[in-house]
Amino acid sequence: MRVLLVAGSIATPIIMFYLQKRWIKFRFVFNLAAIISALIFGNIASLSIHQIIKDNMVFMTTIHAIFLNPFFLITGSYIGIYILYRLLRITLEESTGVDL
Repeated sequence: MRVLLVAGSIATPIIMFYLQKRWIKFRFVFNLAAIISALIFGNIASLSIHQIIKDNMVFMTTIHAIFLNPFFLITGSYIGIYILYRLLRITLEESTGVDL
């Protein structure tokens, strides 16, 4: 499982890069998905923290229960992959001088 996670974090941004290079509309799709993911991720985090503070239950187990939310995990992982994709684009654009 660890190998799959590491390989996926390397391969997925590269696949995203080549998809957006082949079909320019993928840039919009990837950006829109990142915006939606950031909204969902941030709202889940803020609502969970607000509920913990409101209930005065600041325990590590309560705080870490947020990691059991599948939407939090999915959106967080997409944001991580998206950041790697954007860094790949920026790096290649700066080194080649061509808008990719």
